Amino acid sequence: MAILAENKKAYFDYEILEKFEAGMKLLGWEVKAIKGKKASLAGARAIIRAGEIFLVGLDIAPYQPNNPPQNYEEQRTIKLLLSKKEINRAEGKISQKGLTLVPLKLYTKSGKIKAEVALVKGKKQFEKREKIKSREDKRKIDRLMKTM
Repeated sequence: MAILAENKKAYFDYEILEKFEAGMKLLGWEVKAIKGKKASLAGARAIIRAGEIFLVGLDIAPYQPNNPPQNYEEQRTIKLLLSKKEINRAEGKISQKGLTLVPLKLYTKSGKIKAEVALVKGKKQFEKREKIKSREDKRKIDRLMKTM
């Protein structure tokens, strides 16, 4: 399983409640570009429309920058392939206040590109500060232990 793109900021900005593995409906040149690690998940999110889940804001740079396809869209809305049961469960939880779907990473699994989408809740500013403080304290302790 090779990770092709990761949304590291999502782990810091959100509290992850539940994860889903979804297939993606992609065009050929998009597959080549993603496998060439030319995709960015920064600012991407998943939305539910008419009982289907779509990925919005996924940035896929052209595979050949000097020769892009005629119908090329850098931020095309991409359909995610999930079972009805998973879609209904996610839709029910999103109706709660403050929950949303965010893609965490794109990876390959048995030759196919998959997206890991998570049901998340936004963190408050003080929670982020506490996490930074605990990380810095851990580094200080590790440095002191190394010198002893």
